[in-house]
Amino acid sequence: MYISARNMGFYMVGMPVDTPMLGGMLLIAVGLISSFYGLFPASADRTARVAAQIRVRALDEVPIRSTHVGLLLVMAIAVTIDIMKPTTLAFVVPGMAQEYGLRSPLNPTGEVPVAYLPFAGITGTVLGSFIWGWLGDRIGRRASILLAGITFIGTSICGAMPHYSWNFLMCFIMGLGVGGMLPIAYALLAETIPARHRGWLMVLIGGDAAAAYIITSWLASELMPHFSWRIMWLLGAPTGVLLILLNRWIPESPRFLLANGREAEARAVMERYGAAIVEQPSELDVEQGIESRWSGLFTGGLARQTIVITLLGIGIGLVLFGFNLWIPTNLRKLGFAEVIADRMLRDSALIGFPFTFITAWMYGFWSSKKTIILLAALTAAALFSFAIMSDAVVENRLLLYPLLVIPIWGINTMTAVTAVYASEIYPTRIRSLGSGLAAGASKAGGTLIIGLVTLGVAAPSLSGTTLIGAVPMAVATLGILLYGVETRNRRLEEITAGELHAPARPL
Repeated sequence: MYISARNMGFYMVGMPVDTPMLGGMLLIAVGLISSFYGLFPASADRTARVAAQIRVRALDEVPIRSTHVGLLLVMAIAVTIDIMKPTTLAFVVPGMAQEYGLRSPLNPTGEVPVAYLPFAGITGTVLGSFIWGWLGDRIGRRASILLAGITFIGTSICGAMPHYSWNFLMCFIMGLGVGGMLPIAYALLAETIPARHRGWLMVLIGGDAAAAYIITSWLASELMPHFSWRIMWLLGAPTGVLLILLNRWIPESPRFLLANGREAEARAVMERYGAAIVEQPSELDVEQGIESRWSGLFTGGLARQTIVITLLGIGIGLVLFGFNLWIPTNLRKLGFAEVIADRMLRDSALIGFPFTFITAWMYGFWSSKKTIILLAALTAAALFSFAIMSDAVVENRLLLYPLLVIPIWGINTMTAVTAVYASEIYPTRIRSLGSGLAAGASKAGGTLIIGLVTLGVAAPSLSGTTLIGAVPMAVATLGILLYGVETRNRRLEEITAGELHAPARPL
């Protein structure tokens, strides 16, 4: 159907949703359910609660070897693919509004708000973060990543929907997979990479958030003028297939296997990564009494970390899905042509990209806590500057670019750093839940601001979106300053022991 519409500029609006299309969507649902059933382990694997008697310290003492490099490369690709999905929303919204006749700042006469699309997609990511967080601690990190990849393939059909309501539905399902894979990837890396290299390497992988923005903006500027906005959704099929093909280089987390009594599998993975097997009481014994439940996130000193992570995540979401989501539209409202606006955003991401390496060094070798504080404070300051200058900022290009670079690069880097931080501070048995909470909180912030836009409470103006994001980022900065934990060069079990037995402090 998409190809047959090429002579009409790939306009598919009004085409009938025929029987083959309905059957295809049904098969997608059946396939996803079947894949989930096939990945779910036997009950015997899920009921083990005693950690195997193997020292996990060996995982932190090995040097980086080729298997670690292979895992890092595969996870970098996976993170890039995952982040490209919600980033695409910012670039397809204008074209979708035009084709479907939806109400937007560029088409105020439309009946249905175009904000329903990002609202559906981001709502899916919120639920996906929580669902996959639970799955990661139940069926494993690797299985959860593969299930997300399958979701990407099936829901690429978003690009062929002739009616906006079907597009909203399929994009909601796509959001489920998008919201879930990123925190699981970080949990797997945290539990596999040696402690002295864990922080900076994970932030470097998270820097692919900036790379994903660069790639997405480049694809949008190059492909959309020729193949319409729909091509950006259809790209989900080949990228999802690529992720599945790379699964042979994705191991299961040894810590997850040991925590669930799957000792033979853990031994095989540890040997693959050069860790000597030492049969002594496992350091995972510090987690005795921790169950894979949401209540575990509020055990002991973890409660204040959970509150701070949630606050930081909501602030990130308000910026990412407020300022960043609507900036392409706002630039066009301010007089920039579509191609010029997309190229400006691409250039801003390119300018900020090298700073990702500096951030990785700071997080791994200076201070994880201070790095988060610095990034959050810079982002808040740039947003406050935008809010004060408002539309007048376009009159000064030399100032406009730096103010674009900081939120676009800074908030994507903040997303990565927060995900890394969350994967380090929680115990193995609830690490995926904690990582999912951080991801879900950021998406919840996005759902909040998109919901306000949809209801007409907050118009997506430049000054409005910047101010809404600046205030919570400033509050989150204060929260990390007061209650953040230093994770640099500390083993996961050491961090866990410190937090579980930390004295209570008022929030």
